[in-house]
Amino acid sequence: MSCEPWQCAEIASTKKANPITKPEIAVAMIKRAQRPLLIVGSNATERYMEGKQLIEYLIDFANASKVPVNATAHMVGEFIKRGYHPAAFMGAMDIGQRVVDPEWQGLDGKGHPDLVLLVGLPYYVESLMLSGFKHFAPDLKTMTLDNLFHVHATWSFPNATLEEWAANLIVMTSKFNGGN
Repeated sequence: MSCEPWQCAEIASTKKANPITKPEIAVAMIKRAQRPLLIVGSNATERYMEGKQLIEYLIDFANASKVPVNATAHMVGEFIKRGYHPAAFMGAMDIGQRVVDPEWQGLDGKGHPDLVLLVGLPYYVESLMLSGFKHFAPDLKTMTLDNLFHVHATWSFPNATLEEWAANLIVMTSKFNGGN
């Protein structure tokens, strides 16, 4: 596994993402968060791993973890087709601007997110969002659940194969379902 940015021109500056070496570490950080938020991008229906679409792994994860989901682009329809109703749906740039707004009180109006998880967005879009979070919401913690390393996140999984990615998502979901 590599902790180099997947996009070769992506430079982190002095602050670079901490690699997540085990999915259990990610689970512990998510459980510690008071107000996590999962932002799911349009690539969630374009990625297949172990015979399943990424969106199916994410629905299992969201149901198990109870982390509210914001669906971007056309993803709200894809979630609803599968019987899952996300907490909100708005474009990637819209949710990105809301997250950096210190006055925004979250999807439910009860408080600003303290951990933002991102997955399934086009790499360059996710990179721009993470850079914005890092610079304009410096106290916000961010984590990517993709299989591509993102230098601007607080925590990111290293570059991994689709099989490793699927295994990480399965382990994370099982830990929220009471697995050891």
